[in-house]
Amino acid sequence: MTVLCLTELEPDGGTVTDASLRALAFSRSLAGPAGEDVAAAVLDAPDAVLGGEARAALAAAGVRTAHVADLGEAAGYAPLAWARALAELATTGPASAVVAAGTDHGQEVLAHLGAITGLPVAANCLTAARGDGGQWLLTRQRWAGSLTEDAVLDGDPALLTVATDAVAAEPAGTPAELAVEPFRPSLADGDLTVRATVSAERGGGVSLATARVVVGGGRGVGGPDGFAPLEELADLLGGALGVSRVVTSQGWRPHRQQVGQTGTRITPELYLACGISGAIQHMAGCLSARNIVVVNTDPDAPILAHAQYAVIGDLAQVIPALVEALRERQNPVR
Repeated sequence: MTVLCLTELEPDGGTVTDASLRALAFSRSLAGPAGEDVAAAVLDAPDAVLGGEARAALAAAGVRTAHVADLGEAAGYAPLAWARALAELATTGPASAVVAAGTDHGQEVLAHLGAITGLPVAANCLTAARGDGGQWLLTRQRWAGSLTEDAVLDGDPALLTVATDAVAAEPAGTPAELAVEPFRPSLADGDLTVRATVSAERGGGVSLATARVVVGGGRGVGGPDGFAPLEELADLLGGALGVSRVVTSQGWRPHRQQVGQTGTRITPELYLACGISGAIQHMAGCLSARNIVVVNTDPDAPILAHAQYAVIGDLAQVIPALVEALRERQNPVR
C-alpha cells in the first residue's frame, strides 16, 4: 500500500511547487505509522519527463515512486483527466490515501476524483491518522480557517486535501531512492472537455505563494498609481506584491496577486500589510505569515489584532521613507 500524493511542478517545469512539498510532508505523516511508501503523481510534466531539480526535490521529500503521466492532448491542466489518472493509480497502487494540496487545482481535482469513485472527500485537513476501527480521524479547517472541526472519514482510499499552512515543506530525514515510472492513463473523450494551458508569468520573478516576504496593499493605497512604491519596496526586499480583494474588484491589480480566501494563501516570514483593514476573507490567506507588520492610519483596524508590529501613519509617507532607507542601505554613500 502507498499514500499517493498529487504533485505539481512550477509553471516552467523546473521544480516542485511549495504547496506540493507541504502535501508530500503531510503524506509522509500518514505513511509512516503504517510503514507505507509515499508515491507522487506528476500530471503536468512536459513530455512526461522530470527534470533533475524536480527529481531531487521528490527524493528529498521521501518519495519512492514518481508516476509521471503522459496525458497527450490533455497536456496542461485538465481537472477531470487528472482525476481519472489518479483513480487509475489509486486502484493499481493500491493506495490507502490520495492526498492533494488545498489549492484551487488540488480541491478541484479531488472533487472530480470523489465523483468518479463515489468516495467522500475531506478538504483542508490539518491532521489525519488511522483510528482503531480503520477509519480516518481528522482535524480540518472550516469557515476560511476561523474554526477547526474534528471528523471521522470512512473511505478506502481516503481522499484528502491539505490546508496549505498545515505543515512545513520540510524534507524527509533520509532522502529516498526515487524510481520514475511513466504511464499513460485511459481517458474518455469527456475527460478532455475542460483544459487549460498554464503559463509562467515572468517579470516579478518571485511567486506570491512561496515568497519569504510579501508586501500587501489594500484600499488605503488609493488607486492603481499608488502601488508603484509598494512594488519597489517588494523588489528591494526580494519579495512579492500581494493585494486585498477590494483592490482586484476595483481593477487596480490582477487577481493573481490577491491574498485571501478566494486568492492565494501565503506563508512568508514577513507580511507587510499597507492600507489593509483585515477582513476575515483576507486574514484567511495571511494568518500563516510568521510576522505581520501593519501600516495603517486606523488604530482600530481589525488586522492590528493579528500583527506583531504596527505603524499608525499615512502609507504615502511611511513607504517612500522606508524605500529610501533601504536604497541607502544597499547603496551607501562612500
